[in-house]
Amino acid sequence: MKNPNRIFKDAIYEQFARIGKAVSSPKRLELLDLLCQAERTVEVLAKESSLTLANASQHLQVLRAARLVEADKQGLFVIYRLADQTVCELFRTMRMLAESRLAEVEQIKRRFLEGREGMEPVDREALLGRVREGAVTVLDVRPVEEYNAGHIPGALSIPLKELELRLSDLPPDQEIVAYCRGPYCVLSVQAVEMLRDKGFHAVRLEEGIQDLRAMGFPITVEERAK
Repeated sequence: MKNPNRIFKDAIYEQFARIGKAVSSPKRLELLDLLCQAERTVEVLAKESSLTLANASQHLQVLRAARLVEADKQGLFVIYRLADQTVCELFRTMRMLAESRLAEVEQIKRRFLEGREGMEPVDREALLGRVREGAVTVLDVRPVEEYNAGHIPGALSIPLKELELRLSDLPPDQEIVAYCRGPYCVLSVQAVEMLRDKGFHAVRLEEGIQDLRAMGFPITVEERAK
């Protein structure tokens, strides 16, 4: 007969393993990253992650079975959200562990940014200091729903797809700091390239809202998104 202590430990670690199995897919990690920004419909999540609707739904069901995400139906749409903030903290911890232990992460990032104007490393503390002081124009280039769910105080919301049409909203003589979802989001990369091409002095802030929140940086949430 199996030892009760062993039965207990096997049962406990089996439950822990459910989380590991749920996050063992690159696409499911990307979906969690997107949901760290704001709750979204299946359709939006599928588009943002370059998945078919059916595949996105399957991945989300796996995450839901592991109690990492929740969903409810609003009219014709199913809205997904994180179960709670600890899920986003789990994703961020996994990301930071990969950054510190896997040299491939930095290599992939360096290859992608190499030769791109305005992507040189910046003094993060000095840049964040200028952001806090309001000495720069802070530009949030994520979709407006994500901006509403949490943004840098005073940041101007101009989604990337609208940026070229709204250049007149930006001061031509002040440094612009663009940010998006975090260090592996390409929206701010594209924004900085576009702005520099148009003659603006623009730099990219690598940190996303979850990074800034973890650092104790103040974050504004719009009333309707609370």
